[in-house]
Amino acid sequence: MIFYNNSRFSRLSISLLFGAVATLGASAPAVAKPYSPLTLSVSRIATFDAEVNNTGYEVQRDTWLFGVKSDIPLNQQWSISLNANYDKLDFDWSGRGAGLMAGQLSPWSSVDRYSAGVGLSYRPNQRWMFLFAPKIQYAYTEDASRSNAQSYGVVASGMYRFNNGNMLGLGVAYLNDISEVRTVPYLAVNWQISDRLKLGNPFSAGFSGPAGLELSYKLSDDIDAGVGASKRTQRFLVKDDNVAVEIDEWASFVRAGWVVNESLSLNGYIGYYFNGEMELSDPNHTDTLDNQLAMAFAAQYKF
Repeated sequence: MIFYNNSRFSRLSISLLFGAVATLGASAPAVAKPYSPLTLSVSRIATFDAEVNNTGYEVQRDTWLFGVKSDIPLNQQWSISLNANYDKLDFDWSGRGAGLMAGQLSPWSSVDRYSAGVGLSYRPNQRWMFLFAPKIQYAYTEDASRSNAQSYGVVASGMYRFNNGNMLGLGVAYLNDISEVRTVPYLAVNWQISDRLKLGNPFSAGFSGPAGLELSYKLSDDIDAGVGASKRTQRFLVKDDNVAVEIDEWASFVRAGWVVNESLSLNGYIGYYFNGEMELSDPNHTDTLDNQLAMAFAAQYKF
């Protein structure tokens, strides 16, 4: 049991905890739709307070994520997908200090993030699958303008299917982010270890980091549980002229999932963020973030 003296966050944590227990959500293939032309998703993430070291501030983050995706098969070899997302990141600062980044930056209250992408998938035969997915994103605080907050990139991967149906491959994301260009390699895997145990990627690779790894266990046809980890990155414009902040951290989690029916799936998470850093691009300065607990829920509906 976790006790915390912030009553507002305690109520949120309790509701999310009950959500995590009640929404034992995931992906059981026994009842999943074989094809869904449109998928809607919504997620909520909340963290406990974390001290921003040497600044006198603590920060608590709440995030809403909304997404829509459409999959369009063109023929037996080619398919295309379209996706659009809107995320709202709220930052609740407490404490007193001269400012962040050695006094060079005032705390911000929220970040708006818009993104869209196209995915082109090609299967030349029964063994190989290739993906090419261009992406665009805008992420900015209330003190910056959206027109200056553009990022773009592309994710490419290749996967090989073995005789037993398992798939393994490599991918890379090339990202021309705000005031920084980076390349993120990742392992693409969909491996059924046994009838109940599976290793896969819990996230999509992109601006927020690599796809991560999750080991999941199927408790029944519609309930499963998993444990996983991935590196997560949030980069956004805080001032015009390409002045950006990047929050870089590792996230580990325990997940419980429930496929309610062939259309609706729910997931609840208890997570732990660690090795966090908050970096200002210009002038360059880094503040460290304390480790912190997080809770989340996610719902997905397939039409």
